[in-house]
Formats: sequence, structure tokens, C-alpha cells
Amino acid sequence: MIAFTNASIFGGEKFLKERVLLVAQGKIKGVAHTVPKGVEVIDCKEGILAPGCVDLQIYGAGRDLFSAELTAESLKRISDSIVKQGTTSYFMTLATNSFEVFRRAVEIVRDNPHPALRGIQLEGPYINPQKRGAHLTAYIKKPDYNELKAFLKFADGVVKMMTLAPEVCDRRVIHLLRDYDVLLSAGHSNATFSEAIRGFDNGITAVTHLYNAMSPLHHRDAGLPGASFLDNRVHASIIVDGIHVGYEAVKIAKHQMGQRLFFITDAVAATMKGGYKHIRKGNRYVLPDGTLSGSALTMPHAISNMVKHVGESVEESLRMASLYPARVAGFRKSGSIKDGYVADLICLSKDLKLNFTVLKGEVIKA
Repeated sequence: MIAFTNASIFGGEKFLKERVLLVAQGKIKGVAHTVPKGVEVIDCKEGILAPGCVDLQIYGAGRDLFSAELTAESLKRISDSIVKQGTTSYFMTLATNSFEVFRRAVEIVRDNPHPALRGIQLEGPYINPQKRGAHLTAYIKKPDYNELKAFLKFADGVVKMMTLAPEVCDRRVIHLLRDYDVLLSAGHSNATFSEAIRGFDNGITAVTHLYNAMSPLHHRDAGLPGASFLDNRVHASIIVDGIHVGYEAVKIAKHQMGQRLFFITDAVAATMKGGYKHIRKGNRYVLPDGTLSGSALTMPHAISNMVKHVGESVEESLRMASLYPARVAGFRKSGSIKDGYVADLICLSKDLKLNFTVLKGEVIKA
């Protein structure tokens, strides 16, 4: 058993001080007032002990972009790297590509499990080319029901989430994806307000990187952002790096959506391999033509940005990084600190810098 001491413990609702968090066999074993005898002690040095971060959209980390390598080795390096950055559950994401690439990715993820890796998100290929952003036009396509059904059967549950444009996917396609328990998220879309609502009615329950690569919030048609604000069935991810979305717009979205808004990083890595080439420019990534692509964000930085630049509380910012995305993805016994829950944790300093991560009870230094 491990006892985590000298921390403000945030279980998901409020802070507990002068308590000891107990962990054994990768699970939370409760909170105590004193350290039991004969246990290992981890001093959190007056930091914050909180649930590990949940990132439903990440493409790579360090020097590895998964789609550029498609190897077991790159997958492990990415997984290990993001755990050191505070993320304990994530969906490996691939941008619009060929089904050959998607199948290869499924095989690698299926055959190489990692305790932080929960499956794959496909961002595309059923997106609107008018809002493709950094996605490759050559691979954008209209849904083919039979092709999709064959792929989902092959994937056998490895694909957990898909971003698509509701205006290019009919009810039959959406219902097929739902039949295979794929979490559907509207994104890279030029949907009108009514088209977005129709997609939500058909079974789309999330929105991908709110504001980015979608129809604008216009006073004559509120588009996908407006539909997201007004439809309480829908949650939305957002990139809080101050680059993809201005902090004022984040604040508006938070005011409108409350607990329905959650963080993703949409993080990529520098590479000139494959179709997707990302170049690091200071605190962001761009394509060779200068188009803004994925972020250089980590989840602890998103928490810090939300507190410092948006003015949100530490407690709510922590929920946006863990509890809310865990709920959206349906991760059981995750995203909170409760008896019997998985011991996935982060320890942050008072100024919200990452000290260490705990993955299934194992302490991993940042």
C-alpha cells in the first residue's frame, strides 16, 4: 500500500486537507487521517492531488506523430510521454486518411495495449471540405455504408470515437456508428443551426474543438457553436491554449455550456514524414503553408490557462481535465477519487505545475 501525504486532495467535488490518500493494487483504498504502519509514503510537498487527466484527442507527443510512423514503438513512446505529462487516459487520434491507414492503426493499437490507451478516435474522413482545416482534401469522402460497416466489423471495438460533419452523414450512417458504440462528435463542419440539431437528434452527442473548423456563430444562423450552446444533450471539447481559441471566447463557451465543456489538447508532434507535416513555431504547430494545425498544449497547461486567463476556479478547471471527459467517454471508475476507483492521479504544485503522475498506482515522475 502507498500513502500520499501532505497534499490538498481533490476528489472531484471539493478539496480535503490534512488527509492521507491510500492506494493499493492500482486502486483507491480511501482517505485516512493518519498514515497506517508499514506502508510506503509519498510526500506531495503541499501540492494538489487530483484525478489524472483524460484527453480524448491527441495525435502524438515528443518526436512521434502516430500516423507518420504507425509502429508499436512509436505508440509506446507517445503513451509513455503523455503519461509523464499528466494524462492517464487517452484516445489515440488519426486525422482524415485512407482506410488502409486506419486499419493499420487499429491493428497496432489492438496488439499493443498500454494502461493509458483507451482506443482510437478517427477525426474524419466524413468531414466538410469547406472546413477541413489542416486535414488533407484527398482523403475526405462521403460515407459509404457498406465500406464503413466492413471497417467497423474489422475494428471490433478499437475505434471508440469519430468526428464527422453532420451535414454530410445521414441518419443511417450515424445509427450504424452508434450500433458499434462509437461516440460521435460533430466537427470540421459547416452545418447550419438546424443541420446541427438534426445531427444531435440522430445520435451525435459531442462537438470537436469548439469554434475551430466549424460554421461561425452568426446572428442570422447560430451554426454549430450556437447549437452546441443551446442543446443540453451535447458536450463539447475545447483547446484552451490561447491560440486556437481566444480566452474571451472560452469564457463565453463556459458560461453557456457549464459542465458540458471539457478540455482536449489536440496535440501533435513535429514531423516531415507522411501526409501530415507539422512544423513547430514557438508555442504552436503549423503546416508547411502556414495553416494552424494541432497544438503544443498539455493538460496541466490547459488547467493553468483556464485558471489564470479565463478566471475559472481550480476545482472546475480540474473537472474539465478529468471528470467531464471521463463522463463523455463512458470511462467507468475514472475521473474522480473514490474508493474502488482506478488510482490514476496527478500531483500539481501550488502554481499548477505537474510534479508527478500516478498511473494505475505507479508513480511516474514528470
